[in-house]
Amino acid sequence: MINGVNIYSSSNLLKQTALNHAKTNPAVNTSVSNTQPAIKEKSVPVKTSIFYYNDLHGRLGNMARIQTMNNNFDAMKSEEQVDTLKFASGDIMAGADEKLNICANTFMKATGIGSTALGNHEFDSEPATIAKLTQDAKFKLLGINLSVDKNNPLYNRIEKSYIEERNGNKYGVIGVAPPDLHERIRGNASREQVAVDDFNKTIQDVQAEVDKFKAQGINKVILLSHCGLEKDQKLAKETSGIDIIMGAHTHELLKDLKENVNLLQSKAGEPVIITQAGKDGEQAGILNIEFDKEGVITKAQNNVMDTKHFKRNIPLRAAFNEILGPAEKLGEIKSAAPPPELRLISPNPHTNIIMDAMRSELDVDIAMINAGNIRGYFEAGPVDSRQVFEVVPLKNNVVILNLSEKELIDAIKNGAKSFINPGFKPSIVIPSGLKYTVSKQGELKAASYINKQGGETIIDVNNPNPNKIYRVATDDFFASGGDNLISNKIETGEYEKRFDFDKDKLTCDYFKKFTSPIEIKDDGRITVVEA
Repeated sequence: MINGVNIYSSSNLLKQTALNHAKTNPAVNTSVSNTQPAIKEKSVPVKTSIFYYNDLHGRLGNMARIQTMNNNFDAMKSEEQVDTLKFASGDIMAGADEKLNICANTFMKATGIGSTALGNHEFDSEPATIAKLTQDAKFKLLGINLSVDKNNPLYNRIEKSYIEERNGNKYGVIGVAPPDLHERIRGNASREQVAVDDFNKTIQDVQAEVDKFKAQGINKVILLSHCGLEKDQKLAKETSGIDIIMGAHTHELLKDLKENVNLLQSKAGEPVIITQAGKDGEQAGILNIEFDKEGVITKAQNNVMDTKHFKRNIPLRAAFNEILGPAEKLGEIKSAAPPPELRLISPNPHTNIIMDAMRSELDVDIAMINAGNIRGYFEAGPVDSRQVFEVVPLKNNVVILNLSEKELIDAIKNGAKSFINPGFKPSIVIPSGLKYTVSKQGELKAASYINKQGGETIIDVNNPNPNKIYRVATDDFFASGGDNLISNKIETGEYEKRFDFDKDKLTCDYFKKFTSPIEIKDDGRITVVEA
């Protein structure tokens, strides 16, 4: 049992008031373990409720649903005094499309968050653009492990920490950006202008900041982290004084509270809670907690809710439409395969058709992308440009480059390692103009080039030809060595052309050429075998 923390069972926001701690499902208000009696509550506990979200990746539809959840949270009433806080943990913005990022900032303003950690996808935009987009935002941008030059426009926007006060109770809030930031962003000025500390130094700096709060008499500390669950667990166990880590980056869906997963002990033996609400805005959460007078958590309830149960907020949808302009009708989808459950390592028909669009519209030999780049899916029925926009939310720039057969096979092999890597990272490669077979042990078994007439040429995956060159369409995240699938071709200038649009434009142009309804189905271009 983690230091006597009582864990309430999850509640359904649709059915009951999440803020009413005392009356929330009392029949199942049980502790983690019966091996140790719960610590008795101190007098006048501080009751706190936190609304949180992370890793939305520019998914506008789910932003509008989360806004409805946010409004419900604001409307909740309690007979007792409850401090309410709101936070994001990064990757709310995504890609280089300025209009999309204006929408993301409009959303964060609407939900009224106090602050957000900076994730890697915030830096898909250049530092000056981030500063411009957030210049009138009331929420703070946090990154204790980030450094930019004093002359950089972003310098005055990034803070290490700050204090939020509710009903006379002070909360210290710290933010941490991903230590692997430079590996997770496309090639742009962010890599050169933003430095990120290694994780060991970050732990030391976080502890120093917590100690500053303690010296000010602040004993309730919240860390907004875009580091991933494994690193968050390390932070929890190797520091003292942090109460809550609101996590992100690895897209974990941490429902409820589980000992040694998201309920851990600090160096001082006090409980630390970790949250993370999945990915792409498919979930959002409310964390209800009680602190004793020493700032130690004594009760906790972590509610994570699916956004699909909530309608899109009409005013926010209208705001998005005003920013983006009217959607263009593209045609009809006759049928569409369901989205893959394991998006990073599964064949994905929704990505296939986008790659087919790139190959066709740019008239190249091959198109390819990392599977993690495509975040949404198509549905049967009328299709318009807004739907395509949401399926391709990251908004990078399309690139044409020349890759050798060896570079192509190495990229597929690097992606295949995702089957055995933690979190299925970085993700498999989804192509058009190639087909391949891969095992669940991460081994590339076979590959073939498929020409535009459908002819197949087998590639020797154990001895690919370094002198055979293909014209390849991708985007500048992939081309700049993102996910380490290929070397950085943007940095070295080894590319034919870099466009000022992303895959969504090509997909829209491609869809408009169909004279009959579109079928989106698995065509077997990627085969996954047991061994």
